[in-house]
Amino acid sequence: MAQLTHDVEKHTALYVEAFNAGDVDAVNAMYTQDAVAVWEPGVPLAGQARIDSVRDFLSRGPRMTAVPRQSFVTDDTALLVVDWTIDTTDEEGNPEHLEGVGLDVLCRGADGNWRYAIDDPYGEK
Repeated sequence: MAQLTHDVEKHTALYVEAFNAGDVDAVNAMYTQDAVAVWEPGVPLAGQARIDSVRDFLSRGPRMTAVPRQSFVTDDTALLVVDWTIDTTDEEGNPEHLEGVGLDVLCRGADGNWRYAIDDPYGEK
């Protein structure tokens, strides 16, 4: 089950924990229903395509580190700037190292928990 939080500063750590555990349902629960993810630059995913992409990617057993660099909060919206790395395998099974500076927009839901509305791990490009 997803560990959602009322503390935006803890969101990234909880996401990494669920991601590294390969918990597809927990990771997907950390997004708003209409969230957009841009895991491949220039290719935004939403809805079922985003959900399926999480399942497919986590099936390769990736390991992530992520450290928030900056956070800005105004009312029920937050912007996180996050340094991250992922070690995984590509579709052919070869080792692959990914890294970047993500720009994440989070919204606080009616339950007080933060969820991704926009997840752009390559936000600096």
